[in-house]
Amino acid sequence: MRSLVWFRRDLRVSDNTALHHGCEMADDGVIGLYVITPEQWQAHDDAGCKVKFWLDNLRGLSAILSLLNIPLLIRACGTFSEVPELVCSVAMENQCDSVFINQEYEVNEFRRDQATAATCNAAGIQFETYHDRVIVPPDEIKTKDGRFYSVFTPYRRVWDTRALEFAKVLPAPSKQKTTDVEPSPFPESIDGFSFDDFREDLWQAGEAEAASRLERFSTAIADYNDGRDIPSINGTSLLSPYLAAGVVSPRQCLAAALAVNNGKIAGADGPTTWISELTWRDFYTAVMVGFPRVSMHRPFKVKTDDLDWRDSSADLEAWKSGRTGYPIVDAGMRQLNQTGWMHNRLRMVTAMFLTKNLLIDWRLGEQYFMQKLIDGDLAANNGGWQWSASTGTDAVPYFRIFNPFSQSKRFDPDGQFIKKLCPELKPVPSKSLHDPGKLKAAVEKHGVDYPSFVVNYKEGRERALAAFKSL
Repeated sequence: MRSLVWFRRDLRVSDNTALHHGCEMADDGVIGLYVITPEQWQAHDDAGCKVKFWLDNLRGLSAILSLLNIPLLIRACGTFSEVPELVCSVAMENQCDSVFINQEYEVNEFRRDQATAATCNAAGIQFETYHDRVIVPPDEIKTKDGRFYSVFTPYRRVWDTRALEFAKVLPAPSKQKTTDVEPSPFPESIDGFSFDDFREDLWQAGEAEAASRLERFSTAIADYNDGRDIPSINGTSLLSPYLAAGVVSPRQCLAAALAVNNGKIAGADGPTTWISELTWRDFYTAVMVGFPRVSMHRPFKVKTDDLDWRDSSADLEAWKSGRTGYPIVDAGMRQLNQTGWMHNRLRMVTAMFLTKNLLIDWRLGEQYFMQKLIDGDLAANNGGWQWSASTGTDAVPYFRIFNPFSQSKRFDPDGQFIKKLCPELKPVPSKSLHDPGKLKAAVEKHGVDYPSFVVNYKEGRERALAAFKSL
């Protein structure tokens, strides 16, 4: 039997479930496949830096696969609608009896895979699907009456009892039988995507880089609980782009945490908190599976569809460009624009500012993040935005609205992060960054070119509360 392993967002050879089984079941060689779909990626608002990161990791994957005698074929088509026939034809052209994939859970991706399975089966080609992007598969955690959980805490309690069942890390496959198939050359560009702003100095590609980051983080994970909210330090793992592209698996991350947590899900604060972050990742994926409307531009809380969002292109543009007059918000947005990544604490702060202080539709913010983030993942991005906007599952109560000045005082007290991303504020005393009156006075005193507040915090807060109360 010859296997065709169709890679998507699982760009690694270690602990790759579909690749593992495809190699295990083959006795006549294994072929790899990756399908480029630029029009679909554009429709999904995938960022140029993310597409570039995919291609860089794909190049490294192809090199490793070649050492295993597995040629990687690269094919292109416009949208997902063309994929079923393409995958089936590649399998037939290369005498492959079975296609192996790791499941994707978004609505469009799931429908694409169902159609591809039907097309392959009709041609006599087996289609094998595995769970790999999560630790605990979505269907494995449900309430007693068979429903998907919509609140994280009870979900987490069940997840804690099940995670070790699914925690086994699979080894990289051994060399396969040689075939006469040659690997494909790599495209240097993709129509519709610019790679000009990609920060290769920040995001080196490859499994080895992901493993190195995970190892470094493991040695410092004890401090994660304290350092994860401080944007001026490297207190997080910086693994999210590698998880999103599948260059490292969530099981490998869990294994690293368990190794320093005495093999237990709950234990020391640092690793236990990081395991909780992995759980949130599974939870948001399960929510997307159980309530697919959230990945179709609909809120989880259906009644919030009637919220009277403001239409202000000027305010939206000020937020996007980091010119709101609120230093911690502007620093976060500039970090996103300059690096393709944003610290998680700041994702909450900036998202809540847009949806509550400016009362602008969360979907516009969600879209902008996806257009910029190297680690853009629909489930996690949508879950985070709906949490901040109080429209989602287990969302923050609508009356809880972050005060940007309190947030910066707590998490960037000396203004180190703010002044790095907003260098025009360097003359402003650090304490003044966290007080609106003092900030305004200092900006005027030093002649700093920094915008005035796009909205009065108190007025914006009251406006949001009124809008939510009116539902």
